[in-house]
Amino acid sequence: MTPPEEMETIRIWQDHWFWGAFRQNWWTYGQIILAAVMINFFSLASSIFIMTVYDRVIPNNAVDSLIALSIGMFIVISFDFLLKFLRAYFIDTAGQNVDLTVAKKIFDRIMKLKLAKQRGSTGGLVNVIREFESIRDFCTSATLATVVDVPFIILFIGVIWIIGGPIALVPALAVPLVLIIGIMIQPFLSRFSKEGMQEGGNKQSTLVEMVSGLETLKTLGTNKLFHDRWEKAVENHATVGMKSRMFSQIAINSAASAQQITQVGIVAFGFILVMKGELSIGGLIACVIIAGRCLAPLGQLANLLTRYNHAKTAYASLDKLMSQENEDVSHRDFVRRNNIRGKIEFKNVVFKYPDQPIRALDNVSFVLNPGEKIGVLGKVGSGKSTILRLAAGLYEPKEGAVLIDDTDIRQIIPDDIRGNMAVVLQDVVLFSGSIKENITMGQADISDEDILHASQVSGVQDFLGAVPGGYDVKLRDRGDGLSGGQKQALAIARAIARKAPIVMMDEPSSSMDTNSEMKLISRLKKELKDKTFLIVTHRPSMLELVDKIIVIDQGKVVAQGPRDDVLKFLTSKNEAAIPDGLKKG
Repeated sequence: MTPPEEMETIRIWQDHWFWGAFRQNWWTYGQIILAAVMINFFSLASSIFIMTVYDRVIPNNAVDSLIALSIGMFIVISFDFLLKFLRAYFIDTAGQNVDLTVAKKIFDRIMKLKLAKQRGSTGGLVNVIREFESIRDFCTSATLATVVDVPFIILFIGVIWIIGGPIALVPALAVPLVLIIGIMIQPFLSRFSKEGMQEGGNKQSTLVEMVSGLETLKTLGTNKLFHDRWEKAVENHATVGMKSRMFSQIAINSAASAQQITQVGIVAFGFILVMKGELSIGGLIACVIIAGRCLAPLGQLANLLTRYNHAKTAYASLDKLMSQENEDVSHRDFVRRNNIRGKIEFKNVVFKYPDQPIRALDNVSFVLNPGEKIGVLGKVGSGKSTILRLAAGLYEPKEGAVLIDDTDIRQIIPDDIRGNMAVVLQDVVLFSGSIKENITMGQADISDEDILHASQVSGVQDFLGAVPGGYDVKLRDRGDGLSGGQKQALAIARAIARKAPIVMMDEPSSSMDTNSEMKLISRLKKELKDKTFLIVTHRPSMLELVDKIIVIDQGKVVAQGPRDDVLKFLTSKNEAAIPDGLKKG
């Protein structure tokens, strides 16, 4: 490998979402390993102390030697206690640092995921992220201690050989036997871990879908469909978990049995050596103690194999998520556009949603100059909302180009695009928190005056005056408790408060009453005076806000031009694409 390739490999590992976090804490982990090594050496002290007392102190009635040895053991035990405490502290500190770093990277990556690349259900995605806990639990003190302890098995067997000679053959035969059993069950544990991950995702998806649609299920008066789905998901997950635990128990029980057999074997073999005068009583006791310490990691190792497979499966799923194509700007050459004038142009745009055979947009072209207002009309499923999503940079065209101020939207930093746009989507999503938080969304540059102005324009202030607590009222998830019109008013206030040069709305008044809608139109006329505005609507009244209209049918532009001309043309044709109120009677 050439030096440049080596440097690139090092850089990749440094930037890796998981291993990079460990590398940042390499010094702490080095101290952990050093402490674990010293703890293993100190563990030999008690067996040597007992052997010396039995073989030297008691036969010679050497009280002074006993006192000296006891003081030495007290010092060793004190240092052992201190080292174990420091090891636990360093592990927790390093683990917390890794946890925070990795959790931040996972959150950032999810926020930068390209929507076209997102696969699976929301519950499945949540389950994948939740499985990070399996990785975190695997990287705990027990794991690191076991990993460091395993190489010391050879040292302990060597010490037993020095003390008891051939008696060391007993643990030397037991160790590979336990390892072989662990290796044999490894494929089964790996398979069950993958199945468990999949079934856990199915269970999570069912639960999220059921809770999200609880009102609908209650209005239907039946829950049999989801009751059956939930029972099946729980049963499948539990079955896989039971199989995994059974195989894990084989490894754990094998290690425990090996420890017991080893102790029996050492005592029996040691008895013969003691009778022959080749081993002292103290030496036999020391060998038994050291053998127990020698095989202890194997018992932990058996349990560790199960956790390793869970962690490996979770890591593979998370790594796949973290490796998906995203909007990260660090490895691409983007253009900065802090100040966007507001020109939007579609050039022969073709777009198809993932896994969908039909094109949502087919060769769509139009120009929206700075300050112009355009309405998009069309039948249900014609592609109206898709135009808004592409203009907002949520998706990228498969063919053609979407230009913002004559620059391909794919070449502009995503944050610059969204920082200059205010978008109200058809499905309004509010978040748990206060009304004020739902308007500002954490943006520090939105002042209280901006909030009041946005609330007045959108109509939030019209209903908020009767609500105790005002802007500090806490909303539940997705704004449960508010009417559809109130949610839309909040979404519009959120958009207006951004003071962006481009405003786009998708059916912003579909849930409002006529009076609220007329007030909104009157206020928006003044608010949108110098802004570029794109609206998708079926309401005839909302077309008062626009001066141009585009008509979409089956993903294609069938008409576009000045508002009055297009409406006159559509009315004469009695097109289904126009709002019902504009059709000929």
